[in-house]
Amino acid sequence: MAPDELGAWLRLLLTPGVGPVTARRLLDAFGLPTVIFRQPAAAWRALVGAQVTQALQCPPPDLPAAVQRLQDWLAASPMHHVLSLADPHYPSELLQMADPPLLLYVQGQLEALRHPLRLAIVGSRSPTPQGQANAHQFARALGRAGVCVVSGLALGVDGAAHEGALASNAITIAVVGTGLDRVYPNSHRALAERIAASGAIVSEWALGTPPLAANFPRRNRIIAGLSQGTLVVEAALHSGSLITARLAAEQGREVFAIPGSIHAPQSRGCHALIRLGAKLVESAQDILEELRLDGPLHSPDADQRAPAPIDSLLDAMGFDPIRLDALQDRTGLDTAHLQARLLELELQGSVGRLPGGWLQRLGQA
Repeated sequence: MAPDELGAWLRLLLTPGVGPVTARRLLDAFGLPTVIFRQPAAAWRALVGAQVTQALQCPPPDLPAAVQRLQDWLAASPMHHVLSLADPHYPSELLQMADPPLLLYVQGQLEALRHPLRLAIVGSRSPTPQGQANAHQFARALGRAGVCVVSGLALGVDGAAHEGALASNAITIAVVGTGLDRVYPNSHRALAERIAASGAIVSEWALGTPPLAANFPRRNRIIAGLSQGTLVVEAALHSGSLITARLAAEQGREVFAIPGSIHAPQSRGCHALIRLGAKLVESAQDILEELRLDGPLHSPDADQRAPAPIDSLLDAMGFDPIRLDALQDRTGLDTAHLQARLLELELQGSVGRLPGGWLQRLGQA
């Protein structure tokens, strides 16, 4: 993008009173921002009113610094990109939205944005051990089937989904709520670097934008917009994951939800989605069949693994959270023996510990 064109896009973004709807109205009427700013004030006034017209006449005072900052960032790495609505690399799916980002900042591989099949995996920042395992296992299985996993780089389900996709050498896209010169949470800095190496990190927020709470719900519409479907792994009744699912449904995309324990608050959002018509899924194969991908999932080493024996202690636990005393009543084991066996199962990844002293069996997705 030429410097004057880049400056015009940033000026439009930074002008007070010009949000996505007003900007889209100006773009539809006049064309590119360079053309918009050559129009007489009377032409603007007829379209957006006197107050916005006055703002459009005066370039924002921080515009030169913003342009320089973006140019420096673009020059710092061939993996840094900025796409305008007019760029041929801009994802066509986002153009169908009522309020697509005027500029899309991308770190990584632009080819990831053209992947033929993308699925969002979202959920709680504080999942149960089973929810964390489900996110990783579903993403890994879907990645092996050629699906690009889209998520939000957050703690919990998002991070597990990205990790699962990377474990299968699949492409994954992270849509974030900050400027791309920041990583949030900071603990995911190494994960972000791995995502960008083969996939992409995407943001609509200008460089330097901190992790403001109001940015993340808006970020969710891009996660939904980039994906042919959205899988909710675990979610509370009032959560950003349900916002993403609602936005996906409004855009005519598939919504999937994994059911969970009736006792877990993290399952209530998924159960609410299922009642509203989301498709209940128990395996990654369910999603592939719904998206009409042929062929069963197959792990390269699946034929070499003997089936694991069913453990009587795991049978006694069931799949709902359970306390130690209740498990002791079911099994009749003494405390020392039970604790030792639970530790062994925990180290194997078959049992997880929940807050408040609860235990839960971890199933395989």
